Amino acid sequence: MKIISNPFRNGSKLADQAPYPSVETVRLGRHRSFCPDFEPTPLVDASAIAPVASLWVKDERPRMSLGSFKALGAAYVIACQANEASDKPGSDTLKGRTYVTASAGNHGMSMAAGARVFGADAVVYIAETVPESFAERLRAQNAQVVRAGADYAASMEAANLAAQENGWTLLSDSSWDGYTELPHLLMEGYLQMAVEAAEQCPEAPTHILLQAGVGGMAGAVAAYARVVWGDEPQIIVVEPTSAPALQASIEAGHRVFADGPDSIMGRLDCKEPSLIALNGLARDADAFLTISDTDVAALLPVMAEAGLETSASGGAGIAAVLNDASRTGLEIGPDAKVLCMLTEQPA
Repeated sequence: MKIISNPFRNGSKLADQAPYPSVETVRLGRHRSFCPDFEPTPLVDASAIAPVASLWVKDERPRMSLGSFKALGAAYVIACQANEASDKPGSDTLKGRTYVTASAGNHGMSMAAGARVFGADAVVYIAETVPESFAERLRAQNAQVVRAGADYAASMEAANLAAQENGWTLLSDSSWDGYTELPHLLMEGYLQMAVEAAEQCPEAPTHILLQAGVGGMAGAVAAYARVVWGDEPQIIVVEPTSAPALQASIEAGHRVFADGPDSIMGRLDCKEPSLIALNGLARDADAFLTISDTDVAALLPVMAEAGLETSASGGAGIAAVLNDASRTGLEIGPDAKVLCMLTEQPA
């Protein structure tokens, strides 16, 4: 476990060319254009399992029947583009267009679902380590699945090359120099869960723990939390010990590659952060915490017993609250009112 305070809090951007996560242009009704049965996900009171005054868990497992918060991202981008292409978007609005991405599963599911709704094709590159069960779920959404590389970075490189060679639209949930427009719109989609959580919380949280891979969800939720609750909550970003991409970048003062062994937190096992998310979290987060595979694995049964069954990735933020050392290091005491995100259903 490692905890660092953020020296850039409320400071300048780490990269002048990258935008912050934006809350000014959020179009919350857009999700209903591709999911007529859209419903908010619940906020669960899990205070009984943690020695704090309140533990609220935003449960993203039922999100739009896709099993994860990422349903709000790539599909939202595609819906926005369909609405730009037609006043009455439908099942053939984007026919002839192909979207391509790399994914550990959930982001690819969102892109594939959005493409299917509006008649586009979807190609999802996955690494050799991604379970075949995720590949089958992607194919059920009519996506073409291509395995490439030993890790996410390698599959992302393959997807980017395929986009250039075939004239496809690259739709990544990360961002880098020269590639920010679509990821910025994608993070706007993630704001939906933050809006719901703010409406559902009975009072302002004192602490918000946000697990991160490339950081898109954490950046979006942190941005909205600052608009709603100001400086009151302590916002803590949680990453795997073997993939501290955001923490290492904050320490270095610029975006870096943080290599390490594979983590059981597969959807968080990203070695390089999104440039937009890094900029936003440098502004909005108070601290960055790493947590080990062992600590998270030990607490998954506790979550499951409380009705919060999830993967190591989905429960990393909750695990940090339940872990004695993390809680002590973060100064989360018995009077704390904590908000966490349960981001996905079990694999």
